[in-house]
Amino acid sequence: MATTLKTERLLLRDFAIGDAGRLARLIGDFAVAGNLSRVPYPYKITDAHEWLAGLPATPDPHRTTFALTTQNDGLIGAVGFHDASKGTALGYWIGRAWWGRGYAAEAAFAALQWYFQSTTAGSVQSGAFHFNAPSLAIQRKLGFVVIGRSMSHNRARGEDIDHVDTVLTREAFQAIQRQHPEQAGRNEKIAR
Repeated sequence: MATTLKTERLLLRDFAIGDAGRLARLIGDFAVAGNLSRVPYPYKITDAHEWLAGLPATPDPHRTTFALTTQNDGLIGAVGFHDASKGTALGYWIGRAWWGRGYAAEAAFAALQWYFQSTTAGSVQSGAFHFNAPSLAIQRKLGFVVIGRSMSHNRARGEDIDHVDTVLTREAFQAIQRQHPEQAGRNEKIAR
């Protein structure tokens, strides 16, 4: 059973094979790929098809990626969860044309709400490269705290880069939800 999440401005849905071209164009922008650990650059349509084919066939909250879509623009980015060294990690990206509009925070909030409702996990990891201040600001807004630094490989840049490691506990996210009940009320789960 697939899950679709609806927020005030976004629909978070499963990726489809038909997303490959748009995915390759958006994440193939070095301004996007250069902020992400596991994305090659240049990013080709074959990379998109390979990534889409590798998505889990059955839902698993610890390994789920949602396509972020708007009614007018279609696919604009992604948010999801993947296995990390110390548990599950949250990751997200937005196409450059939609930066600065609050979409990443809105999508991450919805995904985190779904994740904590779908699992018994006590926390989720995240982080960003030291130069990605906007991403770190989003994480602070969502209740993540810095727990250290590490060196992380950036495929697009082809080098190891200083990475700020963060974590969000279930309790901290619940406190954020209580502070912003209007956001929690906007997230609507649609099971198919």
